[in-house]
Amino acid sequence: MKILVINLMHLGDLMLVTPALTTLRKNFPTAHLTLLADKKLADLVQNNRNLDECILIDKKGVDDHLPSFIKFIFKLRAKKFDLVINLHRNERASALAAFSGAKKIVGYSKPIFAFMFDKVLPNPSIARHIKRGLKTEYQPGTQHQVHSHFDVLRQAVGIEKIFDNGLEMWITDAAQRDADKIFRDNFPDGTKVIAFNIGASWLTKRWLDDYFAECADILIERGYGVAFLGGPMDIDIVAGCVDKMRHADSSRLKIFTGKFSLATVAGFLDNCVLFITTDSGPMHIGVARNIPIVTMFGASPVPGFYPYDAKDILIKSPEPCHPCGKHICPRQGDDNLACMKKIPVATVMKYVDELLTAYGQPAKEIPRVPDAYQCRVVTVAQ
Repeated sequence: MKILVINLMHLGDLMLVTPALTTLRKNFPTAHLTLLADKKLADLVQNNRNLDECILIDKKGVDDHLPSFIKFIFKLRAKKFDLVINLHRNERASALAAFSGAKKIVGYSKPIFAFMFDKVLPNPSIARHIKRGLKTEYQPGTQHQVHSHFDVLRQAVGIEKIFDNGLEMWITDAAQRDADKIFRDNFPDGTKVIAFNIGASWLTKRWLDDYFAECADILIERGYGVAFLGGPMDIDIVAGCVDKMRHADSSRLKIFTGKFSLATVAGFLDNCVLFITTDSGPMHIGVARNIPIVTMFGASPVPGFYPYDAKDILIKSPEPCHPCGKHICPRQGDDNLACMKKIPVATVMKYVDELLTAYGQPAKEIPRVPDAYQCRVVTVAQ
């Protein structure tokens, strides 16, 4: 049997597919299991032990033209898949699934392609915008994305037994050695390092730079190492944050923003004791690498995308507009980004200290707890 799973979305979306891959492998141990993903995210999945093959599409490059896209469809059809499972409801993924030529096609789909699916399911994790007269009402998702994918496997594939190992990401031994060396070269033996990821795809997902800077200063004063991560798009953001720090010249502060591959981020996090992060793709890498996490949610809906690990702590404010799902906050003056402004540094540090006390060792040394994936959600008192 040949099975293709499709998810062409962002870093976090792809990490949230990994429990479904584990379940498929356990239920179909002899199947040829393939994942179709975005080429730029290859580090996340190409070493996944549940997969026989990864097919990568260059969404923003050579495959971003209709003739190339059609050629890619024929490449899929030549594989003669028995089952295609589409796990993201966007146009490109829906089209690839619909025209894959598979014997059975299931999952999420845009309406225009749904008639070519054998079974289409809603994705209750995704927010919806519903028209009510002249107003549009935002309705957040109602369950975690991992659980929605499991529903697809149950209802469309007929799987009865779910194997939930949480989020999983494997890297090569060479990538791990490189990450370990970077860590050793930058921090003296015995240094407990806390990683920061302050960027996010939406402005409304970002906690304030001043707050991140204050947390970093406090931790440096306590003797911790601080490492800023993030991709090339976060370089200016991190530079602006570091400019606000009192200890920007400390030898215990290291800036790796824009310098790491995704595999290096994963291997580096293995050596850190805590991850302070926005709701972002790196947050989900952190979950997969078993590092304790403190995260702040602003516009993001909690039920669909909370960090999928019970030792993690998610902090949100009680603003009535939370979650709004908007990329830019429409409120003005002091109320602009109030959902983030009203998560104070003292509250975040309280839970940072709690996790450091409970764990306080490199992530690679922390035992994993199976079947414990509901994070702790804290609402800031008004």
